[in-house]
Amino acid sequence: MGVVIIDGTTVRSFVADEQQFKKSVDEKFAALDVNGDGVLSRSELRRAFESMRLIESDFGVDVATPPQELTALYDSIFERFDGDGSGAVDLEEFRSEMRAIMLAIADGLGSSPHPDGDRGRRPQLPQARRRPRGLEARRRRRRRRRRQVVSAPVSAGR
Repeated sequence: MGVVIIDGTTVRSFVADEQQFKKSVDEKFAALDVNGDGVLSRSELRRAFESMRLIESDFGVDVATPPQELTALYDSIFERFDGDGSGAVDLEEFRSEMRAIMLAIADGLGSSPHPDGDRGRRPQLPQARRRPRGLEARRRRRRRRRRQVVSAPVSAGR
């Protein structure tokens, strides 16, 4: 398995490659347009977000969000995609919002590379903030000794 390095420059290059960007976004749009009418309804877009579980989970851990709060959230996302307020998202609106989302992601990433295969792992603390191994080992020994002292009177009384 290879590791893909993603940074803001990579994402911007993808968005700038009009042909590749349109192809990718158009394929996603077609997959989401379940009934094939050429527009995304509120329920089609909601189904897409529900399948990704971006809102109902936090780093892979289920989060209990009240149904009315989820509905309000999905409605606001739909309104963001539905630029003309027609009640349906057409291909151009979808492309426009996906471009805005991708460029916002690029801004967030900046120029620092992020290995794509590193998702879900806790970031490593800088070396200066980690406890030295020797100190950690001493603390563990001290804890063990305390446990032995606490349990010694109990075992001696039997």
